[in-house]
Amino acid sequence: MTDQQPYQILREYDDFELRHYPDYVLVQVEVTGGFSGAGNAAFGPLFRYISGNNQSATRIAMTAPVLQETTADDAHTVSFVLPEGMPASAVPVPQDARVTTRVVPAHGAAARRFGGGWSEARFRENGDTLLAAVRRAGLEPVGGVYFARFDPPWKPGFLKHNEALVAVA
Repeated sequence: MTDQQPYQILREYDDFELRHYPDYVLVQVEVTGGFSGAGNAAFGPLFRYISGNNQSATRIAMTAPVLQETTADDAHTVSFVLPEGMPASAVPVPQDARVTTRVVPAHGAAARRFGGGWSEARFRENGDTLLAAVRRAGLEPVGGVYFARFDPPWKPGFLKHNEALVAVA
């Protein structure tokens, strides 16, 4: 079974959970194009990186979720979360210039779980619902909403676990 990114639930609300995420490291690829194709476009370089296409030829276990954030009209950042306990100093340097690494400090985030396929409309609807619920709860969103996909593409849509997330102050 694929390891999942660790977090602690701080509080449960009607429409979301407030979580604490410890420090973690992302490997990322910036892609241009539509929302739906971004994950596919970024998956290859990211998968090759964790399969050993890095300067030390280190193989790294796949974890869940795969994260995606829209950064401009036609630009998206797709990220793999590196395994828990991998210090930033041990993260191999990418061979592919499209792949970058980023250390994310510990932070709070609001997360809304939802099922179903990976349509842009489904992600946006849940992201909008999350932002409204976070504001109603008196919390301050920091940055944009990003999305988490936990399942492989071949899993039937009605069984998929997805999340909309936003960092909170």
